Amino acid sequence: MPVRWFLLSLALGPSPVVLSLERLMEPRDAARCSPGLSCHLWDGDVLCLPGAVEPAPGPVLVPTRLQTELVLRCHEETDCNLCVRVSVHLAVRGHWEEPDNEEPFGRAADPELEEPRNASLQAQVVLSFQAYPTARCVLLEVQVPTALVQPGQSVGSVTFDCFEAALGAEVRIWSYTQPRYQAELNFIQRLPDCRGLEVQDSIQSCWALPWLNVSADGEDVHLVLDVPEEQHFGLSLYWNQAQGPTKPWWHRNLTGPQTITLNHTDLVPCLCIQVWPLEPDSVRTSICPFTNDTRAHRNLWRRARLQLLPPRGWRLVSPCSLPTEATLCWQAPGRGSCQPLVPPLTRENVTVNVSSWEKLQLQECLWSESLGPPKDDMLLVETRGPQDNRSICALEPSGCTPLLSGASTRAARLGEQLLQDLQSGQCLQLWKNDLGALWACPMDKYTHQRWALVWLACLLFAAVLFLLLLLKKNHVKAAARGRAALLLYSADDAGFERLVGTLASALCQLPLRVVVDLWSRRELSAQGSLAWFHAQRLQILQEGGMVILLFSPGAVALCQEWLQDGTSASGAQHRPHDAFAASLSCVLPDFLQGRAPGRYVGAYFDSLLHPDAVPALFRAAVPVLALPSQLPDFLRTLRGPGAAARPGGLRNRAQQVSRALQPALDSCLQPPGARETGLEMGLEAGDRT
Repeated sequence: MPVRWFLLSLALGPSPVVLSLERLMEPRDAARCSPGLSCHLWDGDVLCLPGAVEPAPGPVLVPTRLQTELVLRCHEETDCNLCVRVSVHLAVRGHWEEPDNEEPFGRAADPELEEPRNASLQAQVVLSFQAYPTARCVLLEVQVPTALVQPGQSVGSVTFDCFEAALGAEVRIWSYTQPRYQAELNFIQRLPDCRGLEVQDSIQSCWALPWLNVSADGEDVHLVLDVPEEQHFGLSLYWNQAQGPTKPWWHRNLTGPQTITLNHTDLVPCLCIQVWPLEPDSVRTSICPFTNDTRAHRNLWRRARLQLLPPRGWRLVSPCSLPTEATLCWQAPGRGSCQPLVPPLTRENVTVNVSSWEKLQLQECLWSESLGPPKDDMLLVETRGPQDNRSICALEPSGCTPLLSGASTRAARLGEQLLQDLQSGQCLQLWKNDLGALWACPMDKYTHQRWALVWLACLLFAAVLFLLLLLKKNHVKAAARGRAALLLYSADDAGFERLVGTLASALCQLPLRVVVDLWSRRELSAQGSLAWFHAQRLQILQEGGMVILLFSPGAVALCQEWLQDGTSASGAQHRPHDAFAASLSCVLPDFLQGRAPGRYVGAYFDSLLHPDAVPALFRAAVPVLALPSQLPDFLRTLRGPGAAARPGGLRNRAQQVSRALQPALDSCLQPPGARETGLEMGLEAGDRT
């Protein structure tokens, strides 16, 4: 529900009290004094000529205080004008001069010298009155008996009836004596309008005045003019100024009744409203209802703008007069508010007589039009002491750092260079007065040196990054080729060789890079079985690969012969391409000396060999897995512990290898006569190079 935060009759002003005024039926001006004083009002007005202040020759009367009162001067009961009654309070200033030839022993001096002390004090008091378009000066003669003359004491007052003025006008009153012995007294007063006085039936110009109310509903402010229909009136919104003329903002000639809506952001403390009937010599009612409004003061600060005027000036632009203080400060890039200069330079004050609602800083950068865009400059503060001694420090976020100091800041490291730049005229002077100066020294050349090192570091980093990417690329290529594996087996018969060839082909799809003697018969014939095995084993192990020992009845028999005799059985006849027999001289020492784990893996076909037939030396050192029942574990061992695999991918690979092996495995289990075809195919596969 909207809150009504302001409801006030403008005619009542800031206080809702309605004044009832005294009526004067005497049309002529008059003066009266307090008891004990005598006074006389000169006929007609006098010239307002205060003159210069003169020294008092002795006790004199001077005005000490002005007091006003509003009254009505009436020619008839319903024909009155507003009038300002002024009372001037008087006091004695100065002392009697003591005669130089006063007789000793208390005898009186010449009686003629005592005459001034017995005479009454007289004064001519001037009252000056200004209220546009009226200006008057009247002269009052006042006499004070000697008995009331006490230096420094008040003697009474004199009252003048009265100065006529318009409703709602601003009046200025001065009081002084002729001749003038002190500064003038002055008094300023804003007179109420028709609605602030009980004069609706006494002042004819108030009879047709529009009635104006201000109210607020939510974010909107309503000016409600309650006037008869078809009555024409003027409405003006203006900004009242403490100094200088008012600033008009909005003016309309309207026909009643009317409701004017303003946004709450338009409210400022000096916003005033003036309304009057569109008739000759009509009375205008003015009021400023937002002087103490919190929202209006907040809007004023939001609308205030600080303008910098080159070379060394500024201006505060706002709808209302504001008390301001201008001072130099500095701001580090990206560090928020402006910090005071350390040591500070002198401040310049610009103040008017409007109270500040809150303390708020407005800041602008120094004359950006003349200095150009922001630069990476160093601000130097130069301060001058007695005997023209000067010190220079650099403004940094940590404070003002002396240039020739041992601090670990940027300014201290470049202190000598900055001093040379300052002395050689490379720095720009931003401010100067009797106490010091402010300089801006360019840092471009030092920044370029720093950036050269940064670029060098970036190039070095790019080279290292390129090398790492190249190494990673090679590693990715190696990973894409797959891990290497050397497959060793005993060529028991042609069917078993066919089964081995099928296993090697299936493993190449993992991907694995499989080396088997079936596919390297030319190298075997050229190098010999033992030399070929040594070369392949060394390369495979250096690349992080594995050696697969595929056990069969023939392989088991060869291993047992080596374990029993230490050499190959003399009666055993091996094919010239049988690398298994040749490899045992290197394989068995790895197992006997504990070098086999992680480098070897054993396997056998569970339908061709019982697991207990594998010698215990191999089963104790490395995994010996049955194929195809333990294919997933076998493939996982070949891929290695660091290889990443998709969920279910290894199981699918194992199924593919198992399906590929099954026909060859079934062929090995058939009788010898049924394997002739398979034998021929196995021999052909063994001749591949």
